[in-house]
Amino acid sequence: MASKGKPSPRSAVAPLSNARVAELAQRHHLVDPMHDFPTGHDRKANVAEINAQNPKATKRLLTGVDVVFRASCKTRAWGLEHVPEDGPFITAASHVTMFDVFVPMASLFHMGRRPRYMAKAEMAKWPVIGKWFQLVGMQPVQRHSGKAKQIEETSIDILTSGRPLTVWPEGTVTRDPKKWVMSTKEGAAFIALEASRRLGYEIPLFCAATWGAASINHWWPWPRKNVVMHYGPQLDYSDLLADMDSWGDEPPAEAVDALNWRIFRQLNRQLEEIRGERFPEAGYWDYRTMSRKPLPAEK
Repeated sequence: MASKGKPSPRSAVAPLSNARVAELAQRHHLVDPMHDFPTGHDRKANVAEINAQNPKATKRLLTGVDVVFRASCKTRAWGLEHVPEDGPFITAASHVTMFDVFVPMASLFHMGRRPRYMAKAEMAKWPVIGKWFQLVGMQPVQRHSGKAKQIEETSIDILTSGRPLTVWPEGTVTRDPKKWVMSTKEGAAFIALEASRRLGYEIPLFCAATWGAASINHWWPWPRKNVVMHYGPQLDYSDLLADMDSWGDEPPAEAVDALNWRIFRQLNRQLEEIRGERFPEAGYWDYRTMSRKPLPAEK
């Protein structure tokens, strides 16, 4: 048991305070993303997309997620008006806990879209809910399988077919001790560039940063904690597509690397805004070495 006045391991991450949420509410229009059309009912749902993705199972899962979130936390978001009503787009989301993955997922469902989403294959084996995940658009990722190319190709096909895609670029929950987005894998950047090349235009790419869920004790979540997501504006990478007609079989490594770091920086900028804190001056947390490294020069 932790000594008096010291946080236990479960509560090592301080909750997002009511005062901080009030500050955010003064600067942004915060909405509850766990309700249909949180930005207003003038929005049109993508009915064809909804009907194509197991509507009954999706509704049941979404209802369950809503109930859990309303019971365990006070969820707020801003920026969801950026979500397109139709056509393909990519959401690159932060991943602090296993709980926060549901925030962008449920939010986009409530906005009338049905993205497919990349998730580790182990989730498909979870009791009961694993089957639901598969029914509502999960694209299983066999980590360490050596099939990265096949995964990327499947993701590109999702986008070129007109469907949205959600990815967690870190590949797993962050290992950064301070809970910032750690080093990201290049898959999301590669997929965005190659799918854009095949379609002939820049596929909209948005970053979704969520903060607050790491402070929730899932055995006893009360009192309810604050969870806030910022769904950012479209990330511009048009300059990296300027010579896409001259690419060989795949996007240049330099372009993939540049977009990967743009996604990383944007996610952490959005986390800075929610948390009211600065990203560590010492740099980012590198997953391979499990150490902090200086950020490369911004491109």
